[in-house]
Amino acid sequence: MAACTGRLDKIMFSLRLLRAPKFQNERFISTSHCCLAPVNSSEPPKFIPPAKPVIIDKTQIVVSLRKFLSPEFIPPRQRTVAFKFAVERKDMISRRKVLDIPEFYVGSILAVSMADPSASGKTNRFVGICIKRGGSGLGATFILRNIIDNQGVEICYELYSPRIQKIEVLKLEKRLDDNLMYLRDALPEYSTVDPDMKPALLSPTGEVPVNKIKVKMRPKPWSKRWERPKFNIQGIRFDQCLTPEQMEHAQKWAEPWREYDMLKEYDTTKLEEEIFSEVQKEMSK
Repeated sequence: MAACTGRLDKIMFSLRLLRAPKFQNERFISTSHCCLAPVNSSEPPKFIPPAKPVIIDKTQIVVSLRKFLSPEFIPPRQRTVAFKFAVERKDMISRRKVLDIPEFYVGSILAVSMADPSASGKTNRFVGICIKRGGSGLGATFILRNIIDNQGVEICYELYSPRIQKIEVLKLEKRLDDNLMYLRDALPEYSTVDPDMKPALLSPTGEVPVNKIKVKMRPKPWSKRWERPKFNIQGIRFDQCLTPEQMEHAQKWAEPWREYDMLKEYDTTKLEEEIFSEVQKEMSK
């Protein structure tokens, strides 16, 4: 029995000796692998695919995120029938669901495609600068002007006409004045627009840029006396076309008392918010 116990102790001791170096070797290898072992250069590096590129289609029209209410939605200040304008708004909204009427101002460059039975392709496209917006409701209009073959051409469009097929904004901007009818008396270079003009990109959230250009006029006579204070024109270089005596003479027609006329004040802030929420609600249906 003692001999068996001694033989068993020898076997256990020999196994302990065999396990100790192996354990120490494994511990050394694992430690050296983390800190000192070089990377095996024989294996090829792992392929990491590049990030997926973001493709931006610049040909698509970016929907404006600005809060803009087209001015024809606001009824004029006079004896108006509220029911009439409410019915017209429904017709205007239904028309806007068919035709995309973008945001534009006086001074913006537009391209309008209109059905024309006399044209070769049954469609006529005209490019020009918007010089005036007028009317309210379904009677809203805007005028485009361009110089073609050294001849001034103007077309007055009805904004909600069923003949209009497409309205493109090639350059969205404002001017110093809300009426640019004086371009008729200005040099032709200020009304000339390239018919093949490409649309200019603009941030949908940024402010609309204001073009502060001041035009040079032709020699008199003009279609109207633009120098008179009642027009309040800011976009004409009067110092280059009129003498100081003529400018002083024009001030005789000034009407300074009109700035104190309280009946001219027409605050439409609350009305605009109501109409804007109504239009947005109907357009989202």
